[in-house]
Amino acid sequence: MLATLFHHITLSSALFLLVFLGYLLMRIGKWPKDVANALSKFVFNVAVPALLFNTMCRFSSLPPVDTRLLIAFFGSCVVVFIAGRLVAWKLFRLDGISQSVFALGGIYSNNVFLGIPLAKMTLGDEALPPVALIIAFNALLLWTLVTISTEWALHGSLSVKGFSKTIKGVLTNPIVASILLGLAWDFTGIPLPLVLKTPLQMTAQAAAPMALIVLGMGLAEYGIREGWRESIAITSLKLVLQPLVVWGLAVALGLPKLETQAIVMLASISVAVNVYLMADQFKTMKGPIASSMVLSTILAAFTTPIAIALTG
Repeated sequence: MLATLFHHITLSSALFLLVFLGYLLMRIGKWPKDVANALSKFVFNVAVPALLFNTMCRFSSLPPVDTRLLIAFFGSCVVVFIAGRLVAWKLFRLDGISQSVFALGGIYSNNVFLGIPLAKMTLGDEALPPVALIIAFNALLLWTLVTISTEWALHGSLSVKGFSKTIKGVLTNPIVASILLGLAWDFTGIPLPLVLKTPLQMTAQAAAPMALIVLGMGLAEYGIREGWRESIAITSLKLVLQPLVVWGLAVALGLPKLETQAIVMLASISVAVNVYLMADQFKTMKGPIASSMVLSTILAAFTTPIAIALTG
């Protein structure tokens, strides 16, 4: 067990050094924010979609994925979301909107910029299909969950407009679109022409390291002082409670080892920037969410390899 833990810590440390590099480029190197924004746009719209399309267009030739992992992962999201709202209500006396944003921080992982590189480097390419499956449903289900929660807090009812906006945003998301297009191409049974396959693979190879550097650049914008009590609570929900609940559900369902490792790894990583976007949209919890993003990313350098080693 100790040898396995040391192995995963070594692998993860190398990856988190790239996050630190991105952070240093912005804080010490004083790189312009426009550079970080441009790189982030390239990673999100081109590099990571290329990696996911390249994986999913070969989906039928890969080992089958146990779809019960969706029950384990998103079942944990419901459990932890409810727990998060209770903590926000009872401990911090937050209103309904703030409770929703607080609870979302406990379940929304940084799957694109951190989860995909970690899965690829620590678990191998065979872990990418389970991760892609989670990502495809993640945006739709979690944004729908928080939409229901916030709509109810605002109006005491649900609106069709809120749901339609959520679904439209998910389907036009480059990450989700690349997964769906990859599966559609795989369904045709036509191999990718070499003239497309080669540049696609080259771009896909750049996705993981660039995503980590971009993550570090983004974190350089935020501090960790404001709302530290709330940020510690959010980080605890994200890095401790959710991985434990996911693992318990995976064991109860009898999931295979690879799927269990993949979803526990995703549950054990840091709070996603999407939660900050939600906080900014509703003008609440911006400080605590920004703090939890930085704090959870630092701590994930240790929690994630431990989670992978224990589930292995």
